[in-house]
Amino acid sequence: MSALTPDPTDPAPIAPPDAWQAQWVSPAVPADEVPPGGRRPAYLLRGAVDVAAPVRRAVVHATAHGIYELSIDGTRVTADELTPGFTEYAHRVQVQSYDVTAMLAGAPGAHRLEALLADGWYRGQVGILRATDQWGDTTAFLAQLHLEHEDGTTTVVGTDETWRWTPSYVLQADLIEGQHEDRRLVGAEPEAGWQPVVVSDRGFDTLTTSPAPPVRPVEEIRPVGVTEPHPGTYVVDLGQNVNGRVRLSSLGPEGTAITLTHGEALGPDGDVTMTHLQPAMPFLPHPLSAGQVDRVVSAGRDGDVFEPRLTTHGFRYVRVEGHPGPLTADDVTGVVVHTDLAPRGGFTCDDDRVNRLHDAAVWSFRGNACDIPTDCPTRERAGWTGDWQLYVPTATYLYDVDGFSTKWLRDVAAGQWEDGTIGGMAPMPVAEMTGFLRTTNGSAGWGDASVLVPWELHEEYGDTAVLEELWPTMVAWLDRTERMATGARHPDRVAARPEPLPHEQHLWDTGFHWGEWLEPGGEPADFAAFIAADKSDVATAYYAWSTRHAAAIARVLGRAEDAQRYAALSAAVVDAWRCEFVDAGTGRVSPRTQANLVRALRFGLVPDELRQQTADDLAALVREAGTHLGTGFLSTPDLLPVLADHGHLELAYELLFQDTQPSWLAMIDRGATTVWERWEGLDEDGVPHESLNHYSKGAVVSFLHRYVAGLQRTATTWRRFRVAPRPGGGITSASTWHDSVHGRIEVAWSSAAAPGGSGISLHVTVPPGCTADVVLPDGTAYEVGGGTHSF
Repeated sequence: MSALTPDPTDPAPIAPPDAWQAQWVSPAVPADEVPPGGRRPAYLLRGAVDVAAPVRRAVVHATAHGIYELSIDGTRVTADELTPGFTEYAHRVQVQSYDVTAMLAGAPGAHRLEALLADGWYRGQVGILRATDQWGDTTAFLAQLHLEHEDGTTTVVGTDETWRWTPSYVLQADLIEGQHEDRRLVGAEPEAGWQPVVVSDRGFDTLTTSPAPPVRPVEEIRPVGVTEPHPGTYVVDLGQNVNGRVRLSSLGPEGTAITLTHGEALGPDGDVTMTHLQPAMPFLPHPLSAGQVDRVVSAGRDGDVFEPRLTTHGFRYVRVEGHPGPLTADDVTGVVVHTDLAPRGGFTCDDDRVNRLHDAAVWSFRGNACDIPTDCPTRERAGWTGDWQLYVPTATYLYDVDGFSTKWLRDVAAGQWEDGTIGGMAPMPVAEMTGFLRTTNGSAGWGDASVLVPWELHEEYGDTAVLEELWPTMVAWLDRTERMATGARHPDRVAARPEPLPHEQHLWDTGFHWGEWLEPGGEPADFAAFIAADKSDVATAYYAWSTRHAAAIARVLGRAEDAQRYAALSAAVVDAWRCEFVDAGTGRVSPRTQANLVRALRFGLVPDELRQQTADDLAALVREAGTHLGTGFLSTPDLLPVLADHGHLELAYELLFQDTQPSWLAMIDRGATTVWERWEGLDEDGVPHESLNHYSKGAVVSFLHRYVAGLQRTATTWRRFRVAPRPGGGITSASTWHDSVHGRIEVAWSSAAAPGGSGISLHVTVPPGCTADVVLPDGTAYEVGGGTHSF
């Protein structure tokens, strides 16, 4: 087994807290010599290990307050990166364990353990505020090496007061600002420069393992072109927006200083533009730095490369300045970095633009799966709860996200407030919990991730453990929701109706809510008015939806009384929503917006006898908008399915193929390789706006899986599923595959291959022990078991 590929079938046991003999160690940097946040260097820490007897097995356990890269005798222990990952560090610090037998067996004598330690999320810049020191102001490293000798004895050594530290060749390492290196300093640390570390008592009670795969470099991309928009300024185009870095293999003569700026878009002059990535919010006095700038000073050594592993960037383009030139595509390699998730699903059809839309949605998720599910890999890099709750059903189809989501949910639970509030993001920086920003937590649709994400993990993977573990978090969240609904009323409702009606005890109209964030048209002009607005149509809908799911979860867990209580509560909340938002005379739903009608149908908020009328009204709204969507953050994933399920399949396809803004294909036609945050992320003048890599609107690709290809899960873990292709939009063939826990499911259909030139030819593969309900476009239905079937 190589040092960089630990054997996943032989995981090293993690040392329990009472077995830790090592101590937390930190570089003893004088306080007046610590650079400001975002500009701090990485430090080298070193310890000696004397292997006195032949080794049968060697395991190292390591973690940090910061991020670390561990090596033995100058060789990296693992290909994992950004370890130990991003967590609620006050509650959870993840420990990595690596089998290093191959590095120490057969090599008795002295060995050198060395760690490169940087700020990472722990004390580096995080969030849209670029806040620093959010979990501590001093980095620290902890490692313990367990040696099992061939004679049956054991040796345990670890970080302690004998370790030494020194500044490294990494002059700056920040996840947002970027990494700076002086390659002339690599390996040039004088022995006299190594100083004693500081030992601190940080305890071991927060140490834990992670169920998520590690962050790794997972793919390399060759640039599609290099231009020179200005003399001496080169722009590298990877052809794909990614999260990661570049490897620069041409550094020039010794002393050459090169700057690399990573961006998502180009300006009119063909140069990289960064303005849209600068945080510029109403509560900020001025735009903040966009960051994403790496620098390197060449050592002039043959074969030397610059590849910054202590940071990542969201980018497609790289501006290179200071390179002696000429710079060619052969000198630059894009390195894609994210959580090493196993693919579980795919889709293709005979329409190239639809395929490119699917690819963009996949790449958007990949760019935002960096130890936590982030909103974007650039401006914020935050684990917004609303983003993941709406995308996770799509993500479970495309990748194995069970452990990835469970790890994140534990941070959600750890960050829950005493009153049950779920933060808008997890982990939650301290700066996002102070002043005005504190009031933006606990929003409907965001906090409901605590209920809806565990449920999706159960439905896809049969994971009941996560339901049990998160149950107290769900209960606390829903208790808080219930208190808010019963305890107060929105000022506008009080003014309009001084005496509350009986149903209002189940109407959630208090507190802050993001609502249907980012509907076409952008942010509200008056942010204060947006904050104060009554969004009870959205909040009460999620109140009903989450209590319904809580009842289902309670049934799975055998909590009969809880199931009855939440089912009754959900029914009461649905009734309250109907009393408030469905006109008793006309049956019309208000507010009359696409988002509200989509949610009313998807969440079962309108009576059965009004469903078709509501769907028809939704279709009318779409037509009134010039056959354009009008949904924002929360309801966009459900728009096309709701239309298709209520007799408006043709309209759903028209929206899918709409190519003027706002629409998905407008993004694709304007060159998007990831999904934009705003519908007009790149306007008609080519000017970029905010993030060009947000996966939320990409959840539309579930329509491709479930309706175009026709594959829908109808029972937990896909034990039973439905295959019902719904052709349209000129698509004449489509296929999809999904690896369920029972095996691979495949669906492929083609109208061109149909006998007689009409209908479709359909092929379905069913895993052993599973059942598929196959419904052909003409309504003919079949029930089939394991095997491959043709229709």
